[in-house]
Amino acid sequence: MKLESEKVRVQMSQEELFEHLTKVENYEGLMPESKEKFQVISQDTFAFALKGMPEIRLQIKEMVKPDYIVLGSTSDKFNFSLQAQLEEIAPSETQAQLLFEGSFNAMMAMMVKNPLKKFIGHLAQNMSEL
Repeated sequence: MKLESEKVRVQMSQEELFEHLTKVENYEGLMPESKEKFQVISQDTFAFALKGMPEIRLQIKEMVKPDYIVLGSTSDKFNFSLQAQLEEIAPSETQAQLLFEGSFNAMMAMMVKNPLKKFIGHLAQNMSEL
């Protein structure tokens, strides 16, 4: 399953936004209001839980400075990646888009598609307010 957020404009340079997104503690500020838990596990891993959903752990899996960052699930049961693509528009403005890719059976995909679409939409919208 593949999902994309809207492209959003962030009032930061591409380099500043990249640096912001490589610090896992900064993802707490991007979470939707339905966040029930956020915990930094290590320098590159954090866990979070939203109302009505199980806890998810994400780890920074890949970085290509300053173009993109890939976060990946640490669970085999819920295997997915979330990529933040960053593109410079102006010296102090960046266009960002989140790309979700996961491997789920048909029933699971049907159940999680709308909540995941909302979730990455919230992340992107909150990113635009940085």
